[in-house]
Amino acid sequence: MAFAAQNIIGTGIAPKVKETSAFKSYRQNNVATDTGAVLMYLDMNSFFATCEQQANPELRGKPIGVTTHNSPFSTVIAPSIEAKKFGVKTGMRLNECRELCPEIIPVQTHPPYYRRIHVDIMEILHRYCDDVLAKSIDEAVANFTSYRLVYKDFIAVAKQIKQDIAEKYDYLRCSIGIAPNTFLAKLGTELQKPDGLIQITPDNIDGYLAGLRLTDLPGIASRNERRLLMIGIKSPLEMRHASEALLRKAFGGVVGNYWHRRLNFAEVDQYSNGLNRTMSATRTVSREQRESKQALDSLLISLCTRLEQRMVKMDLFCKEASFFIRYRNNTGWDTKIKFAQPIQDAMELRSYILERIHDFEKSNNKIMFNNNTLSMGVGVQGFMLGSVMQYSLFDNRILKDKVRKVMYNIKDKYGKNTVRKGCELFDPHAMRDAIGFGSVKDMFMVHDDGETSVRNPYLLEDEDW
Repeated sequence: MAFAAQNIIGTGIAPKVKETSAFKSYRQNNVATDTGAVLMYLDMNSFFATCEQQANPELRGKPIGVTTHNSPFSTVIAPSIEAKKFGVKTGMRLNECRELCPEIIPVQTHPPYYRRIHVDIMEILHRYCDDVLAKSIDEAVANFTSYRLVYKDFIAVAKQIKQDIAEKYDYLRCSIGIAPNTFLAKLGTELQKPDGLIQITPDNIDGYLAGLRLTDLPGIASRNERRLLMIGIKSPLEMRHASEALLRKAFGGVVGNYWHRRLNFAEVDQYSNGLNRTMSATRTVSREQRESKQALDSLLISLCTRLEQRMVKMDLFCKEASFFIRYRNNTGWDTKIKFAQPIQDAMELRSYILERIHDFEKSNNKIMFNNNTLSMGVGVQGFMLGSVMQYSLFDNRILKDKVRKVMYNIKDKYGKNTVRKGCELFDPHAMRDAIGFGSVKDMFMVHDDGETSVRNPYLLEDEDW
């Protein structure tokens, strides 16, 4: 292909490359080592916090902590780079953060704004590569393997991507890793933050690994570290050069094979965009909500409604559901439900869950929704596409399902609050919008003709209830 790499980079438009059978193999896991593959991993630095600083210049350069609600004991879901320098970490309570950083500024989260930026970043990546997979709202991997004859210098491509992001959002920074597989490319983003750019190759991998601890590898926590130390592996470098059999012994099975292959340039962490295996919606209960049984039921309605929204936008019906509730004394209860007929409706899902709850309460003489409630969550799985749904001759649900789809189409076109179901009017503040780290399939999507769109556009709309 007679393209000059620098000219293509300058246009910011990915040349259309025919997807060969070899290229397709990289989109799925491939146990064969291929040091010539090119995966580029992008990780936005302190994403939620820098988004807030992007929107409000007065917060720039200051330690901030993004929280889900306004409370001195709320959890910080994203500290800024400045706050991290004081030792503030994700998951700390705000009062704990103040002990480390008295000047920390709490900022409530604005999920629709983060999602809009995510969509823009995905569009930038698609200018340079057709095969891009969002790993989460702030991470994505691009497979440049079939572009090796198009771009001469992938470091230059990465720098141009960084520049494009900075031109759109001047305060946002990202770390980019380039490597022959997804895991090593992600590791590259961890080696240099913020605003890093690392390429891992067969020639330099040992040098990078030599300076790391076992727990510096993504996916190796203290438990896995102990397993490796027990068999004499004390560093990532020793782990890379250990035999596959020894790693199998350390991890107790096939997981050891995966680690050996990751560190030796095989692909075991890549996959194509398929159907979701599961969807879930969970929330921690506020002090005000736990004092009211009605508020807790409203929260359950909201959880089910969120799942309904996602299923409608992806044209899915679920065959199974699960529910859990946790209490402040570290106890809890959960249940799983299988449906005779796949469902999509939020209130129908809620009715099945309430039926199980009532059975449990009757048998155990206990009130499930009480003032000790800490959190609850609903999950759905066992999906079936709406296009292949088969309706019973004696079950007149097809009209109901069509009306639901029309309602969401109206929301898409005119705004999510132009029409609402009765359950959405009951207590719209029961569940404030929150970020779903793994639900990015609900947003950016690429069509067969190469055009892009947002599957669930009102996820990008600001809350106005």
